Amino acid sequence: MGKSALITSVVIASTLLAACGGGGNNALTTAANAEVASSAIAASETATAPNTTTTVDAAASSAATTTDEPPATTQIFYGANGHNNEGGAYDISSPALQLAQLQNLGVKLYRNEVYNQASVNKLAGIAKTMASGGVTVFPVLLISTDFDSESDAYDAGYMLGRQTALSYRYPYYEVSNELGSSNHALIGNVDGVYPEQYNNATFQKARGAIRGLIDGIKSVDTSGKIIMGGETWLHYGFDQMLAAGTQPDGSDGHPVVTWDITAWHWYSEQGDITHACGGTGCYNVLDVLKQFGKPIWLTEFGVRPWHGSDQQIASYIVGDKMMAQFVSLASQYDIQAIQVYQLYDDPSDGEGNYGLLKNDGKTQKAAYSAFRDFVASNPK
Repeated sequence: MGKSALITSVVIASTLLAACGGGGNNALTTAANAEVASSAIAASETATAPNTTTTVDAAASSAATTTDEPPATTQIFYGANGHNNEGGAYDISSPALQLAQLQNLGVKLYRNEVYNQASVNKLAGIAKTMASGGVTVFPVLLISTDFDSESDAYDAGYMLGRQTALSYRYPYYEVSNELGSSNHALIGNVDGVYPEQYNNATFQKARGAIRGLIDGIKSVDTSGKIIMGGETWLHYGFDQMLAAGTQPDGSDGHPVVTWDITAWHWYSEQGDITHACGGTGCYNVLDVLKQFGKPIWLTEFGVRPWHGSDQQIASYIVGDKMMAQFVSLASQYDIQAIQVYQLYDDPSDGEGNYGLLKNDGKTQKAAYSAFRDFVASNPK
């Protein structure tokens, strides 16, 4: 999520604020890429999987590796985002306290970022604590497009994917975060529904990073499900090209990316997800996503802090453009899970007061009780 000022145009706001939530900030991901890439295995220009694993295994040797695969909880519809690797209230509040709060909210899924070996190790420990209390943690693996080539991006992705799967056998892995946004592959203030609205060179590097993440995970864990990194607004042209083996220059025959679950992000200024209108027209985003033939997870949904008072935000988050709508459409579009953004507000110098609790890690906001009561009244 960027630190953009209030933007009233839905199209402009949706584009400029697309790198929202779990992706962290660009400086964070760039530093992470540098760390991962510096020890990555050299790959051929065709970016095939490295056939030597000793370097990767050595890099992950300090991780809290486990061969036990935690079972996915049977009820996973309601979830939340956390930032246990970004400090703030997440450092103030112990994993045990977070678990108690998530249990009180009725949350069963907890999405958190990883981007280097230290973050991977930290989240693995938290995942074990959460699993003991019936909450399934899954990582979103952060990587940018700041590489010289697709093969370099692949190498870095492979390393991070392997490190993550070695640290803990998660039932789900989300590979990347909003790489089809204006901060990465998208060209300027455009909707993202057409291939030509993406930068060809950047798209190739994004594809390499995502392929590497998947292959790195699968080199260790063949049973964990792959969640395609959440895009947002109307940026589904990015996923369509990945699935078809095409790219923005109109060429085809490129590597096809496959996944198990399609992730998406939706925020208050974007309006109705079934009738979202941009510069090129109006679209039913859920209907487009359904065409991938995979279950849909809304891995981020939330209300912009400038939407109104705490009470107005609370009302919107459970209303007919968010939770109530998502629940009513779940069976029609195979929406399997939704994750609110986020558990705690950011610090004062962060990205905003998106939390269900304040940044002291304990003070409940109006959105907390609204979310909790909605979940209790709408079990899934």
